Amino acid sequence: MRRTEELDIGLAITHTETRTVEDVHTPTLISPPESKTPPTVSNKRQHSEPRVTNRGSEPIDATALSKALEQFEQAGRQREHTPAASPSRKRQRVYGDRFIPNRSGQDLQASFSLLHDDGSPATPSRRKRIPDNELHFQRTEEANRTYSTLLRSEMFESSVPQSIPQNLSPTNYGTTFHDPTRSHTPPTRISGLPAPVLTPSTPHKNLFSYMSPRHHSLSGNPTPNRTPRSRQGPNLDTRSEIYSLSPVKHSSQTMLLSPRKTPRAVSKVPYKVLDAPDLADDFYLNLVDWGSQNILGVGLGQCVYMWNSSSGRVTKLCELPDDTVTSVNWIQRGSHIAIGTHKGFVQIWDATTQRRLRTMTGHTARVGALAWNEHILTSGSRDRLIYHRDVRQPDQWLRKLVGHKQEVCGLKWNSEDGQLASGGNDNKLMVWEKLNAEPTFKWAEHSAAVKAIAWSPHQRGLLASGGGTADRTIKFWNTLLSPHSHSSIASTAAAASAAASGPGGVGADRATPPPANLLSSLDTGSQVCNLAWSRNSNELVSTHGYSQNQIIVWKYPSMQQVVSLTGHTYRVLYLAMSPDGQVIVTGAGDETLRFWNAFRKKERGGGLGGVESWGVIR
Repeated sequence: MRRTEELDIGLAITHTETRTVEDVHTPTLISPPESKTPPTVSNKRQHSEPRVTNRGSEPIDATALSKALEQFEQAGRQREHTPAASPSRKRQRVYGDRFIPNRSGQDLQASFSLLHDDGSPATPSRRKRIPDNELHFQRTEEANRTYSTLLRSEMFESSVPQSIPQNLSPTNYGTTFHDPTRSHTPPTRISGLPAPVLTPSTPHKNLFSYMSPRHHSLSGNPTPNRTPRSRQGPNLDTRSEIYSLSPVKHSSQTMLLSPRKTPRAVSKVPYKVLDAPDLADDFYLNLVDWGSQNILGVGLGQCVYMWNSSSGRVTKLCELPDDTVTSVNWIQRGSHIAIGTHKGFVQIWDATTQRRLRTMTGHTARVGALAWNEHILTSGSRDRLIYHRDVRQPDQWLRKLVGHKQEVCGLKWNSEDGQLASGGNDNKLMVWEKLNAEPTFKWAEHSAAVKAIAWSPHQRGLLASGGGTADRTIKFWNTLLSPHSHSSIASTAAAASAAASGPGGVGADRATPPPANLLSSLDTGSQVCNLAWSRNSNELVSTHGYSQNQIIVWKYPSMQQVVSLTGHTYRVLYLAMSPDGQVIVTGAGDETLRFWNAFRKKERGGGLGGVESWGVIR
């Protein structure tokens, strides 16, 4: 009887432990009465699998149930914890603006190098097409440059700070005082110390973050949490930054308060437009010239007209029967004007008396270029010849120059050095010394006709030339060098061309270095028809043809565009400048003459300039 009771008690305990294990591993999830969530898979399994024992009539042990619930809670907590082997990334805590920015833990050099040099809120895109230096654009660019300079000066002073500990800086052992509130670029590291590792990294959205003083960097000092005391007594410098009420340094204040050069305002609208009927649309002719007596001469068909700039009066100078005007040119000083004709004649007229003085022959084709040098009149023709004529002598010509293989379309004298520049349709530019019969220089760097020629009045021996449609470049030459000299620019270009062609390449033996006289070359993007230097400033004006028909004022030697003027609907083939150097007139095949205020008045320097205001020398 006792054995039977022990067997029943053991069976009850076994049933109780079985129920406890099942409750631990597969807990029953009871849904709320209003929920329509289907029962879990474990419930389905419990309903489908046959029961080993019947639990309905067995009592539940409270101790065993409590133990089972504790085991279940412990198992749940173990699943919630992340394994120790999983990588964890702890974000640094960022605070407000109550602390000094800590720059040591960031790659400032990589971050600042990604900033555009002229980047500022006013210039969102570098590739955006901007207008050609209008007044508002010049002011915006000046403000952008000032902002960029101020930002660099405030953040980095003279250079980008390096990520190197300050306590390793050799300057700490000297007597130089370091301002702890500014980040200085340390000098070269000590030879015995390892170099810091500056691996370029993707910069943050902001260059600086404000962090707590308790965070330390591996490569720098902690952020100071109190103001250091000076060991040299109180700072009596009134310009010191500790006494300044300005948010920027004294050097930045000086830069901001310094006088700025105001951008030059150039009107993009001509102040006068004259009709010029029958103005030829021919690239090789020179039909407009402005004389020293402020009279503009224009060749229209068979006639030459004069326009007085002071009175605005138009006068007909002459009319050529059975011939047409192909070029006009005023003498430097006086009222004489030379006229070239289609039949090859050169006539000299007195504009004051409106009388023809003489007619000179020699050419067998049209005379498209004329140039005066005091009493020497030089003419270039379609017959490829150049004649020097002394107007004081009865001879028809004094010297004949043979060099061009096609029509001569450009002639300009340099009166100071006695040099003559000639350009032709054979793409050649030649420089002749005085009245020599052989050219001193013969350059073939242009790939189109050379009509645009201009000597600089500001620098001796500086010549500018422009090419036609296939060339589109403005080139600058130094004519004071020896023809056989070599410059570093030429040798560098030769080495670069040889390296580009490669050893034994196809172009290795064809690469020829540019001449030593070539200073620079600029691709303008369109046909260069005329060039003229400003008499009042170191600037250059060029007129263009295909395809934009624009007039551009350049600043030399940077060759930055000051202004681009448009309005002509045909190629701007003709250009002349007023005697005072302020106004230019342009002519085109649209049969109009447009007058532009392109340059400033001549700036008077010091010295004897004060005599004019007083009028008396004491």
